[in-house]
Amino acid sequence: MSAHKFDEGRLMQLLVSPVVSEKATMVAEKHNVVTFKVLQNATKPEIKAAVELMFKVEVQGVNVVNTKGKTKRFGKSIGRRDNVRKAYVTLKAGQELNISGEAA
Repeated sequence: MSAHKFDEGRLMQLLVSPVVSEKATMVAEKHNVVTFKVLQNATKPEIKAAVELMFKVEVQGVNVVNTKGKTKRFGKSIGRRDNVRKAYVTLKAGQELNISGEAA
């Protein structure tokens, strides 16, 4: 039901990777939410459209978290991890999303 028309090529690049962590798994089981790393400049409507396009599911809502990259040392030199933007995508009731056939 997207009223906006987004560039399909951009939507395909928007979702960088699924987040596989304890927190992401717990949220997924409890609230039917899938977590993705997304591009820094991704908007909520774009993320919704991308998930619906790529996985053929209905999205109820999108919450976004920006995490600053940590400063890390490699010997004498100091480096920084990249900033990460995560999207928590809530699926409508009855919808299920299985990412790359992982065993549950």
